[in-house]
Amino acid sequence: MRQISLPFDRPGQGTGDAFLVSDANRIAVRHLENWQNWPLAISVLSGPPLSGRSTLGRHFVAMSGGTVIDDAQGQDEQMLFNAWNEAQTARHPLLLIGAASPEKWQVALPDLRSRLAAAPHVAIEEPDEALAHALIERPLASAGANYAADLPDWLLRRIERSYTVIAAVTRLLDEAALSSGRKISVAMAKEALQGAGFLPIVP
Repeated sequence: MRQISLPFDRPGQGTGDAFLVSDANRIAVRHLENWQNWPLAISVLSGPPLSGRSTLGRHFVAMSGGTVIDDAQGQDEQMLFNAWNEAQTARHPLLLIGAASPEKWQVALPDLRSRLAAAPHVAIEEPDEALAHALIERPLASAGANYAADLPDWLLRRIERSYTVIAAVTRLLDEAALSSGRKISVAMAKEALQGAGFLPIVP
């Protein structure tokens, strides 16, 4: 697994704006890094909430000098259509980012719908095991939480492997550690997660 560190990380942010590359997102990363060879000047990136799609979009801008329209599926259709035409005419790279793949967008404008159907699309998938493990460890470590070595593996076997659940669980455990002043053991994690209704999620 490698990590993309953005050149405009703000002081004091640590690695919070870094993007971890794994099998769940490697195809998307390679596509954006290969922007000079796109068949069109436009591509579409999709991914689940908290998957780092906006961070990856900022990485794309830093590399290409291009333009990103985030949450594109909720934007004004005429604006998207005009941005598309301008990007293609000027050969200025444009990345549209949405939560869903473009065929699932509710698009009323026929010309925009046909353009979206023709655009290259790459997706960030839900985290694989290596990425999920890193996403558990990184926020706890960056928050200064003291946790047992076997905690990440224990969590991986019991919680839903999604970006939103991992973020909620690590935030809950960090808050529990801060309020109690205790190391996050497996027993403590089990108690905190059961109390919050997170367990059992996966048998």
